[in-house]
Amino acid sequence: MTPPSRAELRDHLVRTMIAGDVATPRQNNLRHYRLMAAGDPYYLLGLELKRPWTEADVLAVMAERCGVNPDPRHVYGDDTIDPDLTIDALEAMGDRIGHAARRRERVVLATGHPETLTPIYQAVSEALREAGCTVLTPAAGWTYEVRRDYGGAERLRIVYAPGGVALLEDADGRPRHTHDAAPMEAMLAELAAESDNWPDLAIADHGWAGAAGQAGIDAVGFADCNDPALFAGAAEGKIHTVVPLDDGVSPQHYAPVTAYLLHRAGLG
Repeated sequence: MTPPSRAELRDHLVRTMIAGDVATPRQNNLRHYRLMAAGDPYYLLGLELKRPWTEADVLAVMAERCGVNPDPRHVYGDDTIDPDLTIDALEAMGDRIGHAARRRERVVLATGHPETLTPIYQAVSEALREAGCTVLTPAAGWTYEVRRDYGGAERLRIVYAPGGVALLEDADGRPRHTHDAAPMEAMLAELAAESDNWPDLAIADHGWAGAAGQAGIDAVGFADCNDPALFAGAAEGKIHTVVPLDDGVSPQHYAPVTAYLLHRAGLG
């Protein structure tokens, strides 16, 4: 599609609730901020942060980098993502992807939101391949066991969507949402044994991005307003760029985001 102008994209983000007034509940955001500050591994998304973070610190960085309501007294209802911050970060992400294309870098792509964000990653992967980049697909078929809150466990495995985008699926072949860093850690452990295949860039979200950034790889990707660890990681210099957006809207609404990103990268 024809890439939108900045103003057109801003209008689209607000209209589709990708940014602006979003559907992510404020109480859910605050719970995640509290758990990240407490050091819960699930909410750290594979990052080992350099300094202690209080709940107030987390809220402050989320207001600055994501655009959530900065008032700690706002504890219930919906929250916000600043669409201008979304576009600023999308442009920075596009600049880094464009740099990767010009240098024909090695890239890994992965998502914890396979049912909504996969088309963005697939379009970027295709464009990077056409530019001469190597899209790495390590640890295909690797499995691990996940404990569930309701009791019992579930075995998930790494698979690759067309284009080389890593995601998780269950034993029945259904794509699964995940925050876990373990899959990316497994991918990087395999690549570490191949001296000429270490990635220059990771394009990812959730724990996939956190684990890559923790390993010293340039990591760019997306995060919702209830995923504070990646924003904290960016504030500490461990994550290159985080694009704030609601990561759970209908996939077709991300098409203008993808077009804008590729145009900025010089890959449109």
